[in-house]
Amino acid sequence: MPSAPPRALRFAALGDSLTEGVGDRVGEGWRGWAALLAAGLGDRSAPAEFRNFAVSGALTEDVADRQAPEALAFRPDIASVLVGVNDTLRRTFDIEELTRRLDSVFDRLTARGTVLLTACLPDPGTMLGLPLPLARPLARRQRAVNAVVHALSARYDAVHLHASDGAWVIDRSMWSADRLHPGERGHRMIALRFHELLGGYGLARGQAPGAEPTQPPPTRAASLLWLATAGTGWVARRCTDLLPQLTRLAGSEVRHWARGTSERLDRSAEHALSAALAAVSLEVPLVRMGECAGAGSSGSTVAAPSPTSWAGAPTAGW
Repeated sequence: MPSAPPRALRFAALGDSLTEGVGDRVGEGWRGWAALLAAGLGDRSAPAEFRNFAVSGALTEDVADRQAPEALAFRPDIASVLVGVNDTLRRTFDIEELTRRLDSVFDRLTARGTVLLTACLPDPGTMLGLPLPLARPLARRQRAVNAVVHALSARYDAVHLHASDGAWVIDRSMWSADRLHPGERGHRMIALRFHELLGGYGLARGQAPGAEPTQPPPTRAASLLWLATAGTGWVARRCTDLLPQLTRLAGSEVRHWARGTSERLDRSAEHALSAALAAVSLEVPLVRMGECAGAGSSGSTVAAPSPTSWAGAPTAGW
């Protein structure tokens, strides 16, 4: 008797503009890494069912309160949760609240057997090339977010992708004009890396996404026009309530640098992060803001013990 055809996998993508696909324009809309990955999860006999719940500008609160319930109703076999950068651009940034929300989302998804996809991400200050006094506070926040994602990925056996450092971050061919979102090549790279990881578990049955772009790159004139109009507006909308505070944070950076006490700011952030992890019953060694957790990295960019040493948390570097 012939065997029953394999059931189509269901893939839900949660997050913000990165997962919505900003930077990878096809026609009048965005495609993005999640859609590229979805095309390679199924085969001709059982194409994957894909729903993208990500919304540009989303915070962890939006994912927890709105996207997660909708995704759970979809009953996904695989779900990606990439979020947190927008939280770092808000005056109300609270690493403990962010940790609690992500822990809740990861718990609800994996409780029904969903395979979880996560990633650590570059900090926006570095990507935008901001002056050091402005970039350091944002970098400190994003490192804390990445440390939380690393720790929770280990707790929930997530398939985790290191995308916060490495050659791809400084490779301009990977990024769109705004320097905050990947271009088509970058989106394809994210999709390809996740496909490789999932293939090891038999969860990627179709052809891997191609690494080379198929759409013509935007012209320099088009890129400059986007930056002067939509791009500037995008950044402004996400930083409106942060700018006054960021100015104060930058002033604090300069004062501590002049006094030779910059480490105090790092130590304060480290203790806040450790308290946030303890709030969800995660006991890890005191996180150092200058230590690297990226697989295969040789520098000092991401704070957290390396997930490569945590059983049950498959990882990939760039």
